Amino acid sequence: MGFKLTYSTMFEPPETLHEAFDKALDRRRSAAPQEYQLYVDGANRPGTSGRDRFSPIDRRLRLGRFPEANEAEVGSAVAAARRAFPAWRRLPVPDRTRIMRRVASLISERVYEIGAAVALEVGKNRMEALGEVQETADFFTLYSDDFERQRFDHELPDDPVKGFRSRNRSVMRPYGPWAVIAPFNFPFALAGGPVAAALVTGNTVVLKGAADTPWSGRLLADCLHDAGVPPGVFNYVNGSGSEAGAALVAHPDIAGITFTGSHQVGMGIARHMVSGAVPRPCVAEMGGKNAAIVTARADLRRAATGIVRSAFGMGGQKCSALSRLYVDTAVAEALIGAIGEQMRAIRIGDPTLRENWLGPVINAGAQENFRRYSALLAAQGARVLGGGRTPAQGALAEGYYCEPTLAEAPPAHPLWRQEMFLPIVMLARVPDREAAMALVNDSELGLTAGFYGAPDEVEWFFDNIEAGVTFANRPQGATTGSWPGYQAFGGWKGSGTTGKAIGSFYYLAQYQREQSQTRVE
Repeated sequence: MGFKLTYSTMFEPPETLHEAFDKALDRRRSAAPQEYQLYVDGANRPGTSGRDRFSPIDRRLRLGRFPEANEAEVGSAVAAARRAFPAWRRLPVPDRTRIMRRVASLISERVYEIGAAVALEVGKNRMEALGEVQETADFFTLYSDDFERQRFDHELPDDPVKGFRSRNRSVMRPYGPWAVIAPFNFPFALAGGPVAAALVTGNTVVLKGAADTPWSGRLLADCLHDAGVPPGVFNYVNGSGSEAGAALVAHPDIAGITFTGSHQVGMGIARHMVSGAVPRPCVAEMGGKNAAIVTARADLRRAATGIVRSAFGMGGQKCSALSRLYVDTAVAEALIGAIGEQMRAIRIGDPTLRENWLGPVINAGAQENFRRYSALLAAQGARVLGGGRTPAQGALAEGYYCEPTLAEAPPAHPLWRQEMFLPIVMLARVPDREAAMALVNDSELGLTAGFYGAPDEVEWFFDNIEAGVTFANRPQGATTGSWPGYQAFGGWKGSGTTGKAIGSFYYLAQYQREQSQTRVE
C-alpha cells in the first residue's frame, strides 16, 4: 500500500492510494457479475440454491449471484473441517504461521481489489473499505506473532516426591472444528480476525458470512486457498441466519464458535453452546449503546470532530458507533453549533467516489428503521437538531441513504436504550461529569466509550467508566477506530461473553483448552 494504513492515519492518505483504488474500482464495475460458489474441503462447490445480490449504493448494480447453503451443505463443511483437524493441529507451529503470513501477504497484495468489492457490497467509503481489508491482513500477522511469542506450552515445577522424579508441564490444545459467524458491517475483518485466531491455534474453521455480504467471505476464501491452506482446514458457506446459521450453531461436531452481531442473537447462541452435556466455548462480540462525555473544560472543536466521525462514519453501522452524548450544560450550545457545522459539511452519495464521505445503510429494512426512529424522536419529545430524513433526489433515490441525525431527547425517551445501528446520535445536557458518568454506566451494554475533557480529568474517566474500549480526547473517533496491534477491542457487560478483547494478549487462549501433564520417572 505504500504507507501504514490504520484507522488513525486514514484521514490524509497519499494521492497514489486514490489512484490505485480508482483503477481497481473501474475493474470491478466493468467486469461482468459472476456466479460464485461455496468453498468446502479445498474446492468450489455450487449451492443447491442461490440469489442475486445488489449494491446498497445503487439497487440497479448487480454484484453477482451467490449460493445459499442448506443444512446438508453446512454439514458437509463441518465434516470436512472435522476430517482435516487431526493433521492441522499436529502441523508444526512454524508451518502453520508461515501459511497464515502468506494469507496476510496475499490480502495486502489484493487490498485495492478487495477494498473496491467491500465498498460496493457494504456501501462504505473508500478509506473505510481499504482500512478494513488492511486490518484483516494485520490480524493474520498479529496472531501469528502472538502465538509464537506467547509459547503456551511451558514447564511447571517438579513435585517433591521421594524416590521419584515427577515432571510437570502445562500445554494448550485446540478444540476442533470452529464456527465463525461474521456480521455485514465488517464482513472481511470480522470474518478474517477470528478465522486467523482459530487457525493459528490449530483449530479448523467453517465460516458463515452475513446474508447481505456474501462477496467478502468468498474473497477471503480465495486468499486462504491461494495461500496453501490444506483442504478442509478452512471452509466457507453462505446463507441466511435462520437456515445456514442455525444449522452451523446446532451441529454437534462444532467444538466452539465466534459470533459477532446483536446482543439478542449472541446470547441465544451462547446459551445453546453451554446447554448440552458438554459445554462448548462461545466467543460472542455483541452490541453497544456507546456513549461519550464532554465536560465544561473540553476542547470542543476536537470533540465535535471525534463525535461526527464516530456517530456517522459508515452510517452508524458499527457496534462501536457513538449513540449517546452527554455534555455539560455550560458548553452544550457551543458544542451543538460545532457538531452542526461539521454535519452540514458531510457529503452524502456514492461512497466509492472520493468526494463523498457518507454512503447508504445496508438494506431497505435498515432505511425503514431510520424512518421509524426519526418519527419516534419527534413523537416523543425529542428536538431534532439536524438530519432525520432519507434523501431521495437523483441517484440517491436508487440507494438506501439516510441523513446524519442529531437529536436532543428527554431522559425517558425509549431510544436512549435501543441499539439503532444507524446514523443517529442522541444528546442530553448534564450538570457535571459525575451525572454524565452515572447515565453512561446505566446500560446493560458496555462496548466502547469516549471522553473529552481537561488532561487532569482523563484518569477519572478511565477509573469510572464501565466499557471495554475507551478513548479520551481522540479526534479520530470518540468511540471508534481500534486497530490490531494498537488497541484491543472487546466489550464488558452484555457486549461480550468472555471479557477478553480482539487483538489482545489474552485473545488466543480462548481458542484453546489447557491440559496439565505429569510424567513420573
